[in-house]
Amino acid sequence: MNLQNTRAQKNIYLADDDDDDRVMFAEALFEIDSIVILTQAQDGQQLMEILYKKPNSLPDIIFLDINMPKQDGLKCLEEIRNQRGDLKELFVIILSTSSDPWVIDKAFNLGATFYAVKPSTFDDLKSFIKEVLQIDWFSIEKSNLKFRLI
Repeated sequence: MNLQNTRAQKNIYLADDDDDDRVMFAEALFEIDSIVILTQAQDGQQLMEILYKKPNSLPDIIFLDINMPKQDGLKCLEEIRNQRGDLKELFVIILSTSSDPWVIDKAFNLGATFYAVKPSTFDDLKSFIKEVLQIDWFSIEKSNLKFRLI
């Protein structure tokens, strides 16, 4: 008898200009879910180029840093939300070092699904990613979404 994994494979995108942050995120993610597909971009411009190429499978979740060269995360978020069709509906989590209330409000006003301040330790990052992957984004009420200070 062949037992197959019935769990849906997650398709995660990460846009962050910091190489170390991308490596740490990938390591934490793969420790939590070894079959996840991770697509990485070095900035918002590269992320949008990937999304515009109409990948076979759109991301289940995009983790998006704010402070990046070429196109920052807030401009990228705004561009995503101004699209038509499936791109507009993507779940976008801002994952930034900024805990400035003005920045957080701006991110939510532009359509962020969730806002989190980047965890400072690997274990905290793993815990955060694990929590995010367990959320049923389709049934959660927008009014229950808050930002998370880690």
